[in-house]
Parts: sequence; structure tokens; C-alpha cells
Amino acid sequence: MSSDNAPTAAGSTGEAPSTSGRAAARAPEPDGAFTGVWSTGATRTDDGALAVAGADLRAVAAEHGTPAYVVDEQDVRARSRAFATAFGEAFTTEAGLAGADVYYAGKAFLSVAVARWVHEEGLGIDASTAGELAVALRAGVPGEAIGLHGNNKSDDELRTAVDHGVGRIVVDSLPEVERVAAIAAEAGSVAQVMVRVTTGVHAGGHEFIATAHEDQKFGLSLAAGTARKAVDEILAADSLELVGLHSHIGSQILDLAGFEAAARAVLRLRAEIADATGHLMPEVDLGGGYGIRYTDEDALPPTPDQIAERLATVVRAACAELGPRPPRISIEPGRSVVGPAGLTLYTVGTVKDVALDGGATRAYVSVDGGMSDNIRPALYGAAYTAALANRRSAAPDVTARVVGKHCESGDIVVHDVALPGDVHAGDLLAVPATGAYGRSMASTYNLVPRPPVLAASDGSVRVIVRRETLEDVLGLDVG
Repeated sequence: MSSDNAPTAAGSTGEAPSTSGRAAARAPEPDGAFTGVWSTGATRTDDGALAVAGADLRAVAAEHGTPAYVVDEQDVRARSRAFATAFGEAFTTEAGLAGADVYYAGKAFLSVAVARWVHEEGLGIDASTAGELAVALRAGVPGEAIGLHGNNKSDDELRTAVDHGVGRIVVDSLPEVERVAAIAAEAGSVAQVMVRVTTGVHAGGHEFIATAHEDQKFGLSLAAGTARKAVDEILAADSLELVGLHSHIGSQILDLAGFEAAARAVLRLRAEIADATGHLMPEVDLGGGYGIRYTDEDALPPTPDQIAERLATVVRAACAELGPRPPRISIEPGRSVVGPAGLTLYTVGTVKDVALDGGATRAYVSVDGGMSDNIRPALYGAAYTAALANRRSAAPDVTARVVGKHCESGDIVVHDVALPGDVHAGDLLAVPATGAYGRSMASTYNLVPRPPVLAASDGSVRVIVRRETLEDVLGLDVG
């Protein structure tokens, strides 16, 4: 498990991106590129409106209202297949390796429909809470295709995992070893467990999401020896089966070097444990955190093929050096599967010009959502872009800031973007690359109900998570 929601390079310091010294950039037009900002199914209609998988966003807004998350189903499926295929081909026995599994990290965004899509395309589900586990099970994902993470799993979560035969419980602390062992023994089961190791290798766009350094809440230390102690305790427990080691180094990572270093460290520990105990763990999980593009200024992310080939090379070399036969490898992409597939659709309300130092002005374009449906810009200074979704415009660009309707000056959706100077109330704006962490981190701040999630496919959309209503919000208030 990780806090998998770091900013992109444009906001990597955690500060709000600035256009000081440069002109704000207009959002790139959809081009169907797998490494683009928009989903591969995003296009412009002949009269200039944005469409997703053939569904005109004007019609989507008219039928379903705004704000709304729109997810390109075929894009999610294609990205899932790309990861499953790339790792399946790179880790074959013919390549000197022992196979690979891909688990979709549900924390990026999980619903019953999405769980079904990714599982149908060959992925397992990585859950980190009772809620994510429940959604995966409701979607019909078998327990053996699910992994359970968490630094503070409850007994109920662990019992659910054991009762449903969850294929890997990732142990995150020494006390958890004893708890899982007791719960499995009570159920008359043998629980398959992995040990999450903090390797000292960390990467990502923000301090909060670097998850393999020592001073943080996740995992057991390689350097301090707690990881090895957990291994010994698991091997001594009759109700536990030690299936592997787990490493996760961070999120929104565009450089694969950190994964290579972490893989070497974990494989070395596996070899040392095999030498000392005679138990050669059959699996190693190298986590996820592969980045995506949020604006066209972001670096191109590695493709699934590139990730698989790089990791296969380092695993093969490390095992040749260390001696034991290679383990089965698993990874956990989430954001890189669903992030580019989604956008958030808003309606413009108030537009006003604000004077800046030096005589310049910035157009503040207010929309009907905000930090309650995308907290990342306010939380991390994350950079996004936006485009008119209902029309084209030949008006000269202005530097704009897209802001929400919440009672916070930091309620910013897009810090700086070039929008046509004639943007006005009633226009539709689309913010791409919100498929990950938009809905999953959404709140009802200011008692604003959360938007629906709409799946676009074959020219139409359907509701996969309905819009929250004021009645829903009031229904929780018992007075």
C-alpha cells in the first residue's frame, strides 16, 4: 500500500506551479496517443466538441449533469491488457524467468465495473481496505487473485481475507504476524503472506509518497533487521505460508532506476534467507507507482513494454549473480492503468479578471466542482490542464486559473492554463488525467455531493457510480 497520488514534475516540490517567465500553455488536443494526456478514445467532433469513445460530452452533460467523471472503458481495458501482455512475455521460462502477475492497485479508483474490466483483461486486484476488498469480491474477483495491503489492518479485514482465500496478505509489522497467524489458525486455514520490506530506495514526485525510506509508516526495515525477524516468525507459524517479499518505493515515478535498485535489494534478501533457512520464497512483488502525463510539459512515461523489459533484465542478472532460481514477479500499477482513461467534466460559472503585479491579469474561471472532486492540486500543488469541451474558439488565449466553488482560496483545479478569452458561464471544461485519485480521494467538503462516474464506450455512457445527492448527505445526519 502507498499514498499513490504524488504531483507531476511540474509540481514536484509540493508548491503551486507558476507561469512566471513563461506563457501559460493551452491543453494539447486529443491525439489518441497511449502516452498522451487524454484517453486514447478522446476526440473532437466536427463542430468542435470533445467526445470520449464517441460520446459527445455536451450530451453527457445534458443527460447526467456536471461535475462528472467520465472514464473511457476501452482505454482502461487496453492499458490492463498492455501490462498483462508485456509482463507475461518478458518473464517467460524461455527468457530464464518464472512468470509474472499484474495486480491493479484499487486505491487509484475502484468500482465493481472497473474491477471486472481489469480482471477480465488478466489483472488481479490489490486492495488496501475492507471497502476495496468488498468491491473486488462483489465484482466476482476470486480471492486467490486479490492481495491485501495495509499498515493497520483490522481483525475483521484479516478474517475476511482468510475466509475468502485471499492469495497474499502483505504483512506490514511484527505484531501483524502474530495476529494473522492466530486468525488463520482459528479458521483452520493456512494464510499465504508476503513481508513488505523498506529497502531504503525511494522515488516519486513528493515527499509524502516516497514509501521505502526508513522514517515512514510502511513496511519492515531491511537495514534494522525487522524484515528478517518477521520472516523467521512466519516460518515458525504453522498457520502461515511465506510466499514472498514485497517492495514499494513511491508513486508517479517516471525513471525506472529506483525499481532496479529496489529489486536488487529484495532479491539479495531473498537469497540470504534461502541460504540461512533453506526456504526459497517463490514470489517477489516490486510494487507500482508508474507515472503518467498530466500536462504536455511532463516527461513521457515508460510504457508497459519498457517497464517489463527493464525489470526482467535486472531480475535475471541479480538471480544469476546471487544463485537462487528466479522468483515469480508481481507488480501493482493503478494510476498508469486508470489515470489517463478518465476526465472530469465541469460547467463554467463565474469568470472574472484579477490584476496581478506588473499590470498583468489572470482570468479566474470558476467551475461547479473543485477540491472536493480533485484534492491533488490543493494537497500537492499537482499540475493539470483543461480545455473547452463544448466548442472550439478562435478568440485569443488568456492566462486562466480554473478554480472551484469551495470556501477556500486554495480551491484550485488548474493553476495556470491558456483558455480562449471568450470563455463564459455555461461553457463546459474538461480536465484530463483524473481517472486516478479524483473519485477515490473525493470528499463532501462544504457538503457538496460527490460526482458520478460514467463509463464511455461505443458512443454512449452509462452510470457505474451514481451521483451522490443532498438526500444521501442528509441521510447520514441523525440529528
